Amino acid sequence: MTMIDQTDTRLSRFANRFHARTSGLGAKATSFTNQPEPRTIGSFARGRQLCSGNFLFSGYLIEAPETSIWDLPMPDQTFNAEVQGFTWIDDLVAFGDPKALALAQTWTMDWIYRYGRGEGIGWQPDLTGRRLMRWINHAIHLLNGQTSDASAEFFQTLSRQANFLGRRWKSATPGLPRFEALTGLLYSGLSLSGMEKHIAPAMVALDRECRDQIDEQGGIPSRNPEELLEVFTLLNWAVAALVEAGHSAKPDHLAAIGRVAPTLRALRHSDGALARFHGGGRGAEGRLDQALATSGNREVRTDGLSMGYARLTHGRTSVVVDTSSPPILDHSGRGHASTLAFELTSGRRPLIVNCGSGQTFGQNWRRAGRATPSHSTLGLDGFSSSKLGSITAKGGVQHEVLVEVPKDVRHEINHTESAVEFVAGHDGYSDTHGLTHIRKLALANDGRAVVGEDTLAALDRVAEKRFQQVLHNTRQIGPSFQVRFHVHPDVRVELDLGGSAVSMALKSGEVWIFRHDGRAELSLEGSVYLEKGRLSPRATKQIVLSSVAMDYATRIGWTLSKAQDTPSSVRDIAFEETLAGM
Repeated sequence: MTMIDQTDTRLSRFANRFHARTSGLGAKATSFTNQPEPRTIGSFARGRQLCSGNFLFSGYLIEAPETSIWDLPMPDQTFNAEVQGFTWIDDLVAFGDPKALALAQTWTMDWIYRYGRGEGIGWQPDLTGRRLMRWINHAIHLLNGQTSDASAEFFQTLSRQANFLGRRWKSATPGLPRFEALTGLLYSGLSLSGMEKHIAPAMVALDRECRDQIDEQGGIPSRNPEELLEVFTLLNWAVAALVEAGHSAKPDHLAAIGRVAPTLRALRHSDGALARFHGGGRGAEGRLDQALATSGNREVRTDGLSMGYARLTHGRTSVVVDTSSPPILDHSGRGHASTLAFELTSGRRPLIVNCGSGQTFGQNWRRAGRATPSHSTLGLDGFSSSKLGSITAKGGVQHEVLVEVPKDVRHEINHTESAVEFVAGHDGYSDTHGLTHIRKLALANDGRAVVGEDTLAALDRVAEKRFQQVLHNTRQIGPSFQVRFHVHPDVRVELDLGGSAVSMALKSGEVWIFRHDGRAELSLEGSVYLEKGRLSPRATKQIVLSSVAMDYATRIGWTLSKAQDTPSSVRDIAFEETLAGM
């Protein structure tokens, strides 16, 4: 971290603390003028875990029955921040028994007693906005049976948080944190007596952020699909709250929702889950469907890129490919070196995946998950296609950013009578090796086969000269490279046909076969699936094609196809049994 970064962080903390403490001198609210319908959806299972004293946040599990959430040892700042954001109230309300609702009340009042006058790390704009929305959403449970003094403390702390956001929302990082802060500010203005002054500024600011942060493709700078879903959800909540209070959302706010909805549809696999790129996960169960239904937008994007991703789909098969440069510098705190990586889902079952974000599993997994070998794409000679660089700090949390990314990423998509054909290339290895990675994919119109080809090529005289230098440095052996295909952990994977192919059996009963053209060495190696909400990574397998680049163009061909005896339409019995038990 640079001296400037350290100074900025200290100033930000000081400003947050100062405004948190002095915001109590501002306007006071004593009641609700309008209370939005609760829209945050919690997890019944997580609520039950909390009632049992099992606290799972940010990848850490603390077993502490009969312990206040505020008396837990905080393993790190991300754990503490997640607790301070109060999303766990959604889970307690979802569980909904008397003990759960009593805990929601007790822990909220305990927070007011300990931190309500401006103490602790919870006084950051994004965390405050997140917390305010939960308090307003669940106020009927939090105030039920409370004394008049407790109710007065509750409203006084709501007022302090609203006034704090009115002063500090601009200091929130652009993107999801700022949308959280502004939506919380808007909620407080629409819901609390005496806070009406915040409505107009919040509406204007939200409108401007929609215009500045959501591009024409309906994407955000981080290129994180799950983060885009969270922003979209907040924008929907804000519109609904405005309408319920007799207001109308501003034009750029509504236009942004119209741009984002078809983008999220394009980033959704055939099983309903989001593609996992740039730190994003599959998305909370049901969140995407609910958000799309709430928006009222039914538009589907049929051509072009969506937030830099290409979607190929036919039959029961969906393929999503990262077809643009990763985010860089300030927007890349969770960015990955994943250019030209793809994920494939068949019906309701993921088949080829990326390892995912190691954000909740510690620094080593966080870095490993961001590297090119953790994605289903080509990696060259131990290099990633993008480079991690300097550590910065925002909100007091240290993180690394991408400082070098592919500068030139091009693509083309064509539809033929038999397939949809995709070709793209990136220059992420040009500066180091003089080589461009070109990937071709063709998804058959019946969705039963993907034909792929990965090429490393020196495309001009300058690139050829650089590649010749690499050959000289390696004594004409050439740089090694690997094309990786990470397989979902629910898939049973085996080498087949004497080691020349790989068979993959899905729980639905489908069987897919991976073959290659013999120009590389095929191996089946260990891999991991990094998934939020778990204590450790899940073990899985990866298919690896290994070779050496010794010429100006080195090509490897491969296919992924359903076994001939696999029917085109498979009844997914396991999924239907799950539904029957719900």
